[in-house]
Amino acid sequence: MKKGMVLEGIVEKTEFPNKGIIFYEGEKVIVKNALEGQKVRFSVNKKRKGRAEGRLLEVIERSPLEQTSPCPHFPECGGCTYQTLPYDEQLKLKERQIRELLDPVCCFPYEFQGIKRSPESLGYRNKMEYSFGDACKDGPLMLGLHKRGSFYDIVTTDECCIVEEDFRKILTFTLEFARFTGLPFYHKLTHQGYFRHLLVRKGKKTGEILVDLVTTTQAEPDLAPWKEGILKLPLTGKVAGILHTRNDSLADVIANEGTELLYGRSFFHENLLGLNFRISPFSFFQTNSLGAEVLYETARSFIGETKDKVIFDLYSGTGTIAQILAPVAKEVVGIEIIPEAVEAARTNAAENGLTNCRFLAGDVLKVLDTVEEKPDLIVLDPPRDGIHPKALTKIIQYGVERMVYISCKPTSLARDLEVLQAAGYRLEKACAVDMFPGTVHVETVVLLSHKKPDSTISVKVEFGEGEGKVPLDNIAKRAEAYKPKERVTYKMIKEYIETKYGFKVHTAYIAEVKRSLGLPMYDAPNAVEELKQPRKHPTAEKVEAIKDAFLHFELIK
Repeated sequence: MKKGMVLEGIVEKTEFPNKGIIFYEGEKVIVKNALEGQKVRFSVNKKRKGRAEGRLLEVIERSPLEQTSPCPHFPECGGCTYQTLPYDEQLKLKERQIRELLDPVCCFPYEFQGIKRSPESLGYRNKMEYSFGDACKDGPLMLGLHKRGSFYDIVTTDECCIVEEDFRKILTFTLEFARFTGLPFYHKLTHQGYFRHLLVRKGKKTGEILVDLVTTTQAEPDLAPWKEGILKLPLTGKVAGILHTRNDSLADVIANEGTELLYGRSFFHENLLGLNFRISPFSFFQTNSLGAEVLYETARSFIGETKDKVIFDLYSGTGTIAQILAPVAKEVVGIEIIPEAVEAARTNAAENGLTNCRFLAGDVLKVLDTVEEKPDLIVLDPPRDGIHPKALTKIIQYGVERMVYISCKPTSLARDLEVLQAAGYRLEKACAVDMFPGTVHVETVVLLSHKKPDSTISVKVEFGEGEGKVPLDNIAKRAEAYKPKERVTYKMIKEYIETKYGFKVHTAYIAEVKRSLGLPMYDAPNAVEELKQPRKHPTAEKVEAIKDAFLHFELIK
């Protein structure tokens, strides 16, 4: 197999987030956006020793699991990957992927509570960020989402099925208005053009809608017809506010460089678990309101007893978790880097009559140094990349008995779990919550505990010679004999093998060799399911390297 070759193969499994795994002549090939069971044609675009990466060209035969997509934009649109899988199959796939990521890095048995489904699998999103562009060079103006695998091309997603009809109507009218003006969209290469993004947010419980048109300052058209047209649309919800945001930054993101209120107010309301939240255009809020209630109920059940306790809610966003916990806690301190989200959190807490919430703006890494209180419990809800290593060190130093970690990217969670376990924390429970049906994304909630002695006793020891005394020359020998062994992590084993042998081994290979030697293993039902399908096993060379590492770390003799 060489780079540039066009090959065919059967996808044996799909690893998180969207990696279809094919074995071609004994070599592993990763083909993104391919589903297990599909026969696909792909081109090899990267080649390394023992593995390669390919670009999906064509699905020759569909997987037996697939059905007709409910969305007419699939697969051209890059927003969803699992649209052709029945929802129950999506849940099975995501649950298995999370187990395959968590099991290898966890050193003790833990309770896995499976995956909880989203209350709605279609029309569930409360926020969409649409981009202006064209579907091909010099083509007509489009408004929607990026084509799969393209940084430039746009698909007009006016029949998207993961949003309600109100979103589709607002998108369609905005595109008509933009075309009527004759103004171009903002070109990423030339940095010329006017229309950039359309942001639409809607409260699932309240029905309130916020619409924000994002443009450059390179033109000044009359936006009154657009505003009036939005207000006249036959919507099921009620427009709470219409805004115009100016953004001249070079980055392809929605940056607020000045926002003008064209109608109503600059926020909308949403209700979660009996609390009211004011949400501004750019503040973080879970994109699936009904799913968020499932997520936060799960997190709250993991946290357990909170009476008279100080809780730190780190990466707190608009303070949703903090306010859910505040009624049953002594105090909750939230830390969030986005100032606008912090202001919204403070306003929300005041509107909900909560006086024991305090929200601080800034980077968790820096702000923790300024907080005098010491937490009894910590809740973590970091961005996709997980927790900064230095911030994680500070968090660990508090030594709290319990932490609840909410992760929107299980690979980041698995990485941080290795550090937390090395510091003495143990994974007690884990549960997946599907907040993003049709897509590769999934939330995971885990409970971590740090075991401490229930009590201490004082012992008087006399050193020296004679009855009842401990000889000084025996102290070192006794200390060495009773010294606890260093906890050996998968990371340590991988680093040892790479340093000594010059190649890497996957954690799944380490787990397989460990299992074959009869070493203590935890309950991993997904491993049994995995063996029902052909899959690649470690080579004899890698097995011997792993055994050598076990000998080195005294896991075997």
